Amino acid sequence: MVSFDPAKDIPSLFGKVILVTGGNIGLGKQCVLEYARHNPLRIYLAARSPSKAQAAIEEIKQQLGASNSTLITILELDLSSLSSVKVAAATLLEQESRLDILMLNAGIMAAAPGLTKDEYEMQFGVNYLGHALLFKLLHPLMEKTSKLTGADVRAIMVTSVGHQMAPKEGIPFDQLRTDCATLGAFERYGASKLAQILWARHAAMLYPSIKFAAAHPGLVGGTGLGSSATGTSTFANLLMTLSPIAATSVEKGARNQLWTSVGKDVKSGEWYAPEMCMGVMQVGVGSQSGASVLAKDSAMARKLWDWTEGELQSYAT
Repeated sequence: MVSFDPAKDIPSLFGKVILVTGGNIGLGKQCVLEYARHNPLRIYLAARSPSKAQAAIEEIKQQLGASNSTLITILELDLSSLSSVKVAAATLLEQESRLDILMLNAGIMAAAPGLTKDEYEMQFGVNYLGHALLFKLLHPLMEKTSKLTGADVRAIMVTSVGHQMAPKEGIPFDQLRTDCATLGAFERYGASKLAQILWARHAAMLYPSIKFAAAHPGLVGGTGLGSSATGTSTFANLLMTLSPIAATSVEKGARNQLWTSVGKDVKSGEWYAPEMCMGVMQVGVGSQSGASVLAKDSAMARKLWDWTEGELQSYAT
């Protein structure tokens, strides 16, 4: 558990290239701003809407001031379409010779039953599968970057303590090609968040030259995440009741995922959450805080990885 102030604790990012999904709003937008203050070569702000991305960039530049030279580039990305993910990855690969930080931040929460363009359950497709493909396509570039002098290459999945609401079996593999309408909205959300944690755990075993983490931001207001929330679970009602009272700011909420992307003591494959200590937010609290038993299930992580590889095979060629 550590105290983390992005202004002074993010090291120089000079010469580095960063990609943030969902960078036009909430936690993603805050991450773009904080990274830009430390002079990376380029930040790709990935978003579904180019106009919203441009508006976010203009707002970020106003906060940075005219002296900041970081280039922030729009990358159009719709995580509900694997074809869109493939095009976005190809665009970046054509333009860059390195990728140092991949912040897999975008997501939806507790949406009504629905399917992605590729006919996967919507929350699982957007929160997990689209991100898994993006990493898969960018992995060779990240491996190449890891061989550069002084490299520190990281891939961060922004997940949630909401993974505890996954169905009792964990990942409902036999229903992922349906809208999972028999499950509650927060069960579907929980499954997608659990998948992100298991992915980070297994990826760390396979790719030791890259550091992975699953980062929970805490209860954060103003992210836009819950705008499509539905369902009437006890947790949902409690969350919506407490959010305006207990939620931390976006600025503070981004700190845990920022720390996992640059901090010295991050253990690859670990889940990290924030915690309040004497009124001060501390980050980097590991699996002893909030991670479910299923989130530590290596066999399920391997099963998820194998399933994912099979589903994405045709998009990775």
